[in-house]
Amino acid sequence: MELKLDLEKEYGLVLEGGGAKGAYQIGAWKALKEAGVKIKGVAGVSVGSLNGALICMDDLERAEEIWKNIDYSKVMAVSDETMKALKNKDFKSLNLPELINGGLQVVKDGGFDIAPLKNLIAEVVEDEEKIRSSQRELYAVTYSVSDRKELAVDIRAQEPGTIKDMLLASAYFMAFKNEKLGGKRYMDGGGFNNVPINVLLDHGYKDIIVIRIYGWGFDKERVVKIPDDVTVSHIAPRQDLGGILEFDKKLARRNMTMGYYDAKRFLYGLSGRVYYLDAPNTEPYYFDKMMSEMELLKYYIKDVVTEEGMETLTGYRTFTEKVFPRLAEELKLKEGWDYKELYLGLLEDLAKRLKIRRFKIYTVESFFAEIRKKIKQSEWMQ
Repeated sequence: MELKLDLEKEYGLVLEGGGAKGAYQIGAWKALKEAGVKIKGVAGVSVGSLNGALICMDDLERAEEIWKNIDYSKVMAVSDETMKALKNKDFKSLNLPELINGGLQVVKDGGFDIAPLKNLIAEVVEDEEKIRSSQRELYAVTYSVSDRKELAVDIRAQEPGTIKDMLLASAYFMAFKNEKLGGKRYMDGGGFNNVPINVLLDHGYKDIIVIRIYGWGFDKERVVKIPDDVTVSHIAPRQDLGGILEFDKKLARRNMTMGYYDAKRFLYGLSGRVYYLDAPNTEPYYFDKMMSEMELLKYYIKDVVTEEGMETLTGYRTFTEKVFPRLAEELKLKEGWDYKELYLGLLEDLAKRLKIRRFKIYTVESFFAEIRKKIKQSEWMQ
């Protein structure tokens, strides 16, 4: 595989807010780190600012440990069992009187008690000097309710003992119990600027990587004019990451893995809508592959194209004018698709039906071999 990013440049990271979805960002950072991408600074909001602190300290091991073991009770003063029962709609295992009393207390307090999150942040930034002495800049976006304005806080420049408060200020989601920090009240910055690309532009960054997680809030990137001399790239999920408050370790681990492989897709120009395919050849190569391997693909084609069977299909024009357009429609390819997209789309569709492992980088040849192997084992193809 050939790396598509210039490792001589220094990059700024934009980390969107999105609560429990933040595990995805750490997986993406791991791939960037392994590739040797130089990160000059981070602009984050909410969970993005907390992950940004870990990136600023270059503490990948700690970041992975936190997200691999995340749970509701690590963020809010709640019962993990109760929250999981609610998520799974397992009402029989719920203690309803206790649940009602707890809900009333949350309303009375003005939101969930986030003492566990405060403790977690305190543990992460136990040694503030690791952030202050970092070569990476860190900006956390929040909204000062007291001052009625959005703030992009330079975390490294904060007074001693206040860094954890400013990180918490960025993450004060509206469902959380809000308390004053340093005599002022703050709100989660995501409601005002959830993709703070403007912060890095204001500080002169020319090469920016945005890691999207599609959290709640205002996407300011859409209204920011990108200068001609600035390059902005995106790493983004193609699958739902779950809910903002869905702090479940199993989901977090999956999202970290997805972030890692999506970043690999970005770094190495991998193909595939669901799978991760190293497919460097041009369209004619894949057209020839599709035609030469039609015997294998007949299991799928005869179901969606013709009831008469493959023996009635002859000549290239029959395929290019009848079969392939119908297949593209069935696969929901975008208008303007080419034969490379069609061939890879067919392989991916077969792979999904055969439940082939998703999180792995395949060459087209190894992917095809895995499909052939699974077909021999599968009753679906018989």
